[in-house]
Amino acid sequence: MERQPCTPAAAPAAAALFSWGANSYGQLGLGHKEDVFLPQKLKDFCKPGHIKKITGGGGHSAVVTDGGGLFVCGLNKDGQLGLGHTEDVLYFTLCKSLLGCPVQQVACGWDFTIMLTEGGEVLSCGSNLFGQLGIPHGPRRCVVPQIIELLREKVVWVAAGLRHALAATVSGIVFQWGTGLASSARRLCPGQALPSFLTAKEPSRVTDLESSKATCVLAGSDHSASLTDAGELYVWGRNKHGQLATQAAFLLLPQKIEAHWFQNEKVTAVWSGWTHLVAQTESGKVFTWGRADYGQLGRKLGSNGGQKLEKQDSSLSCFRSPNNTPSPLHCLTGAAEISCGSEHNLAVIGGACYSWGWNEHGMCGDGTEVNVLTPKPVQILPSAAGLLVGCGSGHSLALCQLPAHSTLGQDYKVTHASPDATKDTSSQEAVDKEGSCKERQSGSPPQSQPDRSRNGGL
Repeated sequence: MERQPCTPAAAPAAAALFSWGANSYGQLGLGHKEDVFLPQKLKDFCKPGHIKKITGGGGHSAVVTDGGGLFVCGLNKDGQLGLGHTEDVLYFTLCKSLLGCPVQQVACGWDFTIMLTEGGEVLSCGSNLFGQLGIPHGPRRCVVPQIIELLREKVVWVAAGLRHALAATVSGIVFQWGTGLASSARRLCPGQALPSFLTAKEPSRVTDLESSKATCVLAGSDHSASLTDAGELYVWGRNKHGQLATQAAFLLLPQKIEAHWFQNEKVTAVWSGWTHLVAQTESGKVFTWGRADYGQLGRKLGSNGGQKLEKQDSSLSCFRSPNNTPSPLHCLTGAAEISCGSEHNLAVIGGACYSWGWNEHGMCGDGTEVNVLTPKPVQILPSAAGLLVGCGSGHSLALCQLPAHSTLGQDYKVTHASPDATKDTSSQEAVDKEGSCKERQSGSPPQSQPDRSRNGGL
């Protein structure tokens, strides 16, 4: 989740927003549709020093300013940009339909967007094929943000996954909607009755959380999570890659991840990719777990920081690796910012921007397409102090404090021919990625194949 760390007022004039990675739909806001392998500075579309949140979805991006303005760009075939049309947008553009309705936070799903206003109302736009907009009996898509009327209590945090969404209210209640998890639940839990929140196309209260107060929620491609005010982390949904730290293939109801996995410290922030999670504890330690085959956990595959697992059912592929339990990633201790894309990550450590994980479209910003197995400083950004970072499924954004007289990002233009922008990659197996949350937070979207071939749709 986003930390609200940055105090842009410290030196607003010298701040700049950079973007890089997959760009098939113009989600980098650079005016073209070619992948970018090194960070590029965006031309000012708002005052960079007043940007407070940045995030992305399957093929779109969103920026929220201090004044509650929402700027969007990228894929828009389902109206997920909320601009009243379905044409892709190559530059960050103000969402005028929300003028007078200041935005506090945005969560970008694969092909939809959830907006939280400063007044605690929730709006949605984009695809509604799985009820992910939370508007019962609504159209197949909405091109202008619509209020989710059934969320009657003030909301403090929202999250968007592949085909489902969540909200946490001021009293700590968690709601979920969208049927994205239902098919996996039926297949993996045959004969069991599904709780209503897994099949609802309108906000439905998540049960078994009544004794806790949620402060933030997050969503992956096929799982959900909630962080409580007591520093406890609850997870539910599909567990294909061990991201739920349990032996079950699917958790129908929320289950707490025991504190001993976090060295008995309270969890203060959590982020989610499509199939991996990252958590930070009260002392600043950072733990990662879940899918690891693209380097998204920041350590070598199979490494578990010395922790051992008990023997478990070999029929569950997620338990063939010890990466299914939270393990500390010491190089991230004290990170000021973290964000998860579908299978890659960004962090701000000691003022520098770091990246690691899946890199097929250059989203790690090192000029290559080689996956990055451990966190490394992003090329051409080490002299710029990182203020905020945000990820989409396969792209990256960073707000940086520039050094005096800097021309950072002006002389580096490494691009790559984009994948076929018309290719549809929203099939269930075509995705296994997303999310994010910090002291409350949200996420980003999917991958094209669970194997090496992931070009389509980013």
